[in-house]
Amino acid sequence: MASSTPLLLQTLTISLIISITLLQFQTSNQQPLLLLPLKQQTQQPSSNSRKLSFQHNVTLTVTLTVGTPPQNVTMVLDTGSELSWLHCNPVNNDTFNFFNSSLSSSYVPTPCNSSICKTRTQDLPIPVSCDSTTKKLCHVIVSYADSTSNEGTLAADTFSIGATPQPNTLFGCMESGYTTNPNEDSKSTGLLGMNQGSLSFVTQLGLPKFSYCISIGEGSSGVLLFGATTAFPWLGPLQYTPLVKTTTSLPYFDRVAYTVQLEGIKVSDKLLQLPKSVFVPDHTGAGQTMVDSGTQFTFLLGSVYTALKNEFLNQTKGKSMLKVVEDPNFVFQGAMDLCYSVVGGGGGVAAEVPAVTMVFSGAEMRVSGERLLYKVNESMYCFTFGNSDMLGIEAYVIGHHHQQNVWMEFDLVNARVGFADTKCDLASQRLSLAS
Repeated sequence: MASSTPLLLQTLTISLIISITLLQFQTSNQQPLLLLPLKQQTQQPSSNSRKLSFQHNVTLTVTLTVGTPPQNVTMVLDTGSELSWLHCNPVNNDTFNFFNSSLSSSYVPTPCNSSICKTRTQDLPIPVSCDSTTKKLCHVIVSYADSTSNEGTLAADTFSIGATPQPNTLFGCMESGYTTNPNEDSKSTGLLGMNQGSLSFVTQLGLPKFSYCISIGEGSSGVLLFGATTAFPWLGPLQYTPLVKTTTSLPYFDRVAYTVQLEGIKVSDKLLQLPKSVFVPDHTGAGQTMVDSGTQFTFLLGSVYTALKNEFLNQTKGKSMLKVVEDPNFVFQGAMDLCYSVVGGGGGVAAEVPAVTMVFSGAEMRVSGERLLYKVNESMYCFTFGNSDMLGIEAYVIGHHHQQNVWMEFDLVNARVGFADTKCDLASQRLSLAS
């Protein structure tokens, strides 16, 4: 989930609840790992509205304990955010689960004149401030493009994953907020930030690597893994693409995102005829490519999206099952304007469409079949690439839908992202995590 500054993006539509239970695991070389099984529950969106402007929620939730004595909390895992945060008081008429900081003897709020408040918060999209109380505490705000926001105090407490305590973990203790989707947001206590910022959970724990694998289909299983791994014998070789780094502060470039270099796109085996410069960030930072598990679909800058859409239309022309929706007012998710009416109920529609391959520096990600057409209702399917320009964002974003049945590895030590096609439900079974 990307924050609203510099990126205006939170456009997921279905409800996908993935619960995580912690297990310990040892690799053959006795290197300890934390493995977390993922369970999916998909609620199909309502098809009553022609505009289809319904809310998301796709959440990867991890259950852990915070404080002394420990309190159970459920946190959304988000690779597109830095600051972890918890609802610290009941807000919105007690809608949310919350962490009671007053009951924790290890809870320490951060003064606004501390070095932590002055230096560790520099990557946050919204600058911190001193609160208006006499306590002069470090005040933090997070906000997202659907107008959801939370604010409160930067604080530290003990976070425990399994039997491993992590004292003095920094997080936002949020005491007020606004949400556009209270029913979904009430299912968690907060959010666990997993990007590369200095305040992220990944950075604070010093994790060298983490991986996840998200399955396709309702009720299927997946896996999330914290820690370095050796190659699993059942997992094919990973393709790696380097993370793009910059030390320069640019208005539209998120320096702590997982940024990779997109170099081209193929439909079947045909490479779109586009200049490579369209994939390179400009002098403002606009045009970076981010891998974000908190975004559902994949979004491309307007010129690239139009080229892809036109070629996809050309290669699906004449397919008897697919009829293009010609209504110009029908835009799925506000950014996806290529939809099909499917003749015959949709059976076999996945075989009717050509694969789309995203070409990165040193690696390729091939998207095919059911990952290319999203089922809106029994007779309507929409192309799962969208137009960033229609969302008002200046970036390419690789969403989690195109990461399904792909082993995703974030190698922080070597500054690279790796991926390999695999069956994620089988990966869970092989790791003895499927229930």
